[in-house]
Amino acid sequence: MVDFKPLDENFPIAKQLGVEAGPVVLVNIFTVDAEDQDALVAAWQDDALFMKKQPGYISTQLHKAVGASSMYFNYAIWESVSHFRSAFSDPEFQKALSHYPSSAVTAPHLFEKIAVGDCCTA
Repeated sequence: MVDFKPLDENFPIAKQLGVEAGPVVLVNIFTVDAEDQDALVAAWQDDALFMKKQPGYISTQLHKAVGASSMYFNYAIWESVSHFRSAFSDPEFQKALSHYPSSAVTAPHLFEKIAVGDCCTA
């Protein structure tokens, strides 16, 4: 089972799931023992294939840290927090979390796009 750690101790993902906002980007940082990297990627792939079928899902991408690091980062774009909450709370998805290697630690957090003058639009 993957171990959840808050990316923001003051407002962890459990609290974020109660906020209505959208669209949102799920940012998720994984760490895992070096020998469990293939198992992590396989478990993540199963989750991603499940999420792709859920209402409100837009896209996702997994990244591996450069070099010998066994850290991974993924982001997933959702139409809203409520869509993500429904998919994340689904009993099938929750059961699948047990397929992660025991060394896996994840730090998920939801973000909204913001406008910054002359740099990016919301």
